[in-house]
Amino acid sequence: MSGPGREPLRIGVLGAARITEQSLIGPARTTGHRLVAVAARDRDRAEAYAAAHRVERVADSYADLIADPEVEVVYNPLANGLHGPWNLAALEAGKHVLSEKPSASNAEEAAEVREAAAKASTVFMEAFHYLFHPVTRRLHELLASGELGELRHVETLVAIPAPPDTDPRWSLDLAGGAVMDLGCYSLHAQRMLAPWAGGAPRLVAARGGERAGAPGVDEWLDADLAFPSGATGSARCHMAYDEMVMSCRITGSRGEAFAPNFVLPHLDDRVVIRTTDGERTERLGRRSSYTYQLEAFAARLRNGAPLPLGPDDAVATMTLIDESYRAAGFAPRPRVSVLR
Repeated sequence: MSGPGREPLRIGVLGAARITEQSLIGPARTTGHRLVAVAARDRDRAEAYAAAHRVERVADSYADLIADPEVEVVYNPLANGLHGPWNLAALEAGKHVLSEKPSASNAEEAAEVREAAAKASTVFMEAFHYLFHPVTRRLHELLASGELGELRHVETLVAIPAPPDTDPRWSLDLAGGAVMDLGCYSLHAQRMLAPWAGGAPRLVAARGGERAGAPGVDEWLDADLAFPSGATGSARCHMAYDEMVMSCRITGSRGEAFAPNFVLPHLDDRVVIRTTDGERTERLGRRSSYTYQLEAFAARLRNGAPLPLGPDDAVATMTLIDESYRAAGFAPRPRVSVLR
């Protein structure tokens, strides 16, 4: 929580996205932070959103919200292609930024966001919320403790039933595609295993399928990875799957650990551990990973606590995404020009 005597964050929200109710509004209420302003392309929609979620006021535009001197943190949950331009605008205005993933449309743009954050001396973080939840922390602890032995293989699958054809996630112009929306989690989770695999993984090969009626947009993509230690990885994503699956399986020389839903652990908080000693299931709590994330972000801003994510990490993830696209026969996502 913001805590007695600790100033709450003053947050401005870009857009009136549904995900914000889960990813920010609920956690902000739980932890005592202020929702100072919201802006949307449609003023009436922003007014209704502010009234429904007790946001203090409505800004006339994204640019006006960013210029508001009372807004210290900008939360960016816009369509993928709008992450980079508005992250840059917020950083150039001297704001701290919590951006939904991915941080930009491609690695080149992500590097510009990193440069802008360094120049502004503000905090920028890509919202890989899953990393802050005890489920993921426990997977890492099982490797660090040696209970699983040496890392041999990791499988990540993030898949959902298909959104409607009109959904912006199917738009190439808005940097859509399965990797951008889902595969970024699969790839990021594997990158986070570097401390137990001799370093970061490299891409070996990738295969993908195009969405019918959406040229250049990936419906699914599978990436094969290799770690310096000799461990291997399979990072898969699918945006037209039969069901929602967001699993991570880590296999070591002495056993394995399986998280049925590492991305949204408030829906399933199990970690199933199998070793020569037997099988057990640990439950790590249904508290939202988004709440843990906002607490960590606030701790960084208010008392300088370290964060496991930053601009360098965002560039590294975006670079791996671009490499995966190229290897599977797709082009990296084009950047979007936004008139400010």
